[in-house]
Amino acid sequence: MPSSPPSSSSSSTHASNPEELAAFIEKLSQNPEREAVASELEVLQSIYGDDALRLWHPPKSQSGNGHIEHANDAIRYEAELSLLSPHEDITVRILVSLPSTYPVSSPPQLQLLSRYVGAFGADSGLFGSILRTFISVNGVEWTADTVCVFDGLQSVVERCTAWYEDRLSLEKAGELLREDAKEHVNGSTDTPPSETDERRLSPEDALSIATSLKSLPEGLELFAAEPITDRKSAFVGRACRISHPSEVPIILSHLMTDRRISRAAHPIINAWRCQVGSVLHQDNDDDGETAAGGRLAHLLQILEVSNVLVIVSRYFGGIHLGPDRFKHINQAARNALEIGGFLEVAEATKKPGRGKRH
Repeated sequence: MPSSPPSSSSSSTHASNPEELAAFIEKLSQNPEREAVASELEVLQSIYGDDALRLWHPPKSQSGNGHIEHANDAIRYEAELSLLSPHEDITVRILVSLPSTYPVSSPPQLQLLSRYVGAFGADSGLFGSILRTFISVNGVEWTADTVCVFDGLQSVVERCTAWYEDRLSLEKAGELLREDAKEHVNGSTDTPPSETDERRLSPEDALSIATSLKSLPEGLELFAAEPITDRKSAFVGRACRISHPSEVPIILSHLMTDRRISRAAHPIINAWRCQVGSVLHQDNDDDGETAAGGRLAHLLQILEVSNVLVIVSRYFGGIHLGPDRFKHINQAARNALEIGGFLEVAEATKKPGRGKRH
C-alpha cells in the first residue's frame, strides 16, 4: 500500500513559493475589502510556517492564466499540515476556498486534497466531513464578519488524526487476531479453527458485516444509560459485554450506522478490556475528544471491570464545558456499566476481606 499520497489532478503541482504568497498578501492588503484575508494569511504563516501555505493554481483548462483569483473573485490556497502528536511525520493537504464575500457574509470552504492519510486511502466519509466543516452542526461555528480559517484547519487536522488512529487500531487488531488464530492452530492439532474464528481474522470484513446488519450479532447486547445533560450538551453512555477483541470494531461500526449516534460531535469515545486466556487485551479511543478515551480506560481499571466495551457519545450544545465534560463522560460510562450489571460482577469477583467500594 502506498506510503505517501499520489498527486491529485485538482491540486497544485508547484512547490511552495513563499515569495509568490508574500507578493499576493501584499496585493490583498492594499484592497480594503480583502485586508482581513491578508491579515489572516499572515497569521497562518506565522503559526504553520512559510512553507505550509501555497497559492493554488487551477489546471490550465479551467483558467487561461492560472491566476489565483478567478472570475468569481474567489481566493484559493493550499495548506499542508502535520497530524497531531505522535503522528507529526504524516501530513495532509487542504484546499482553502474563500468566496468574495468572506468573511463578511460567507464562510470559507475546506477540501481534502490528499487521497491518502499515511498509508490509508481516505474514504468518502472523511472527504465529506471536511467539506461540511463550516455548514454542519457538528462542525466549526462561523460568525459573520469573523475570520475562521485557522479554527477550520485545526478541526480538519484533529479529524484526520482521529481517522488515521482509527485505521491504525483496526490494523493492529487484525494483526493481533491473526496471531491469536495462528497460535490456536499451532496449539491444537485436533481441532481446526471454527468459522467464527476465521471471520475474525479481518477487521475490514468485520466492519463490512457490521454495517450490513440491522442488529448486533447473537450474544452481543448493548446497555444504554439515560443521557446526562449540561448547558445543552448531552452525554450518552453504552456498555457491551465482549469475549474477544475482534468484537470491538463490529460493535463500534454498528453504532455508527445509527445516524442519531454518528451525528454526535464525538460519537464513539470508548475503552475496552478483554481477558483472552491468560492475556488481558485493552485499548481506548478519544474519538476527537482529547484524553477522554484514556480516562475511560482508567475508569475500567479502577473499577476492575473486564470483558467489556464502554462507549460514550457526546453531543455538543454550543457552550464549552471545560473540565466538566470529562466528569460527565466518566459518569455516563459508569451509569451504563451499572445498568449492564458489570459493577455487580466486579464486586462479586473481588477477594474476600477487601470490602465493597462505596
